[in-house]
Amino acid sequence: MALQVLRTVDEVKAWVASVRREGRRLALVPTMGYLHEGHLSLMREGRKRADVVAASIFVNPTQFGPKEDLGRYPRDFQGDLAKCASAGVEVVFAPEPSVMYPPGYQTYVEVTEVSQGLCGARRPGHFRGVATIVTQLLCLFRPDVSLFGEKDYQQLQVIKALNRDLHLGGEVLGMPTVREADGLAMSSRNAYLTAEERQRALAISRGLQAAQALHRAGTSDGVALTEAVRRELRAAELREDYVELVDAERLTSLSAVQPGQPARLLVAAFCGATRLIDNQPIGG
Repeated sequence: MALQVLRTVDEVKAWVASVRREGRRLALVPTMGYLHEGHLSLMREGRKRADVVAASIFVNPTQFGPKEDLGRYPRDFQGDLAKCASAGVEVVFAPEPSVMYPPGYQTYVEVTEVSQGLCGARRPGHFRGVATIVTQLLCLFRPDVSLFGEKDYQQLQVIKALNRDLHLGGEVLGMPTVREADGLAMSSRNAYLTAEERQRALAISRGLQAAQALHRAGTSDGVALTEAVRRELRAAELREDYVELVDAERLTSLSAVQPGQPARLLVAAFCGATRLIDNQPIGG
């Protein structure tokens, strides 16, 4: 079946109604476009878990701060459509901002606890924008399963919370971060990196791997684990935004990894002007 591009809310509602009439199970993969293998892995997983996969391509203005990269965020719409088709996507929803935020729009969604700290503290309003657009998409599509990457780990916890708290139904599934062969987490913003910055950016995943190895060797102290990451960031002259050990679900800070307690080590750092994030599970 040829890939369909939907532009309006009414088109989405009509298409979803037809899927439901046919009794087909629906998977949704929300994206901001400039797709890479990480996105495509979510779409292929959606094919395994549902009869039909829809994706959205929408650079959401409400999740960007006034000094952030909304205007220069990388875009490749035709290339994205080809990638969606190759991954088995049946429908792409690609609205204009005025469709999602028409004149008079006044409703926003806030998730109050897991959005605190980390990226929430450093990008004020970001998760309010994320939560609002994802709530709109989940309400429009009512998917049986929606798929998100674990690279944006705090975002994933925000979305799981809003889905649970607002009784939207369906499963919110987090999938492991997809990495380049050398370990760099795939991200649309990697396109901003020069060749030299691209090499220095490997310090992030290298630091996370060092912390994991330290924990496997018996270290549970949070200071020691975060310092293993910071050491790599300093060596590569990356500017730390944060390095934090947190509870894997609540995202509250931990001073140490307790036996049997799932924890997560989260990193944000600037490589040149580009802000990169990554994370790894620790313990559990």
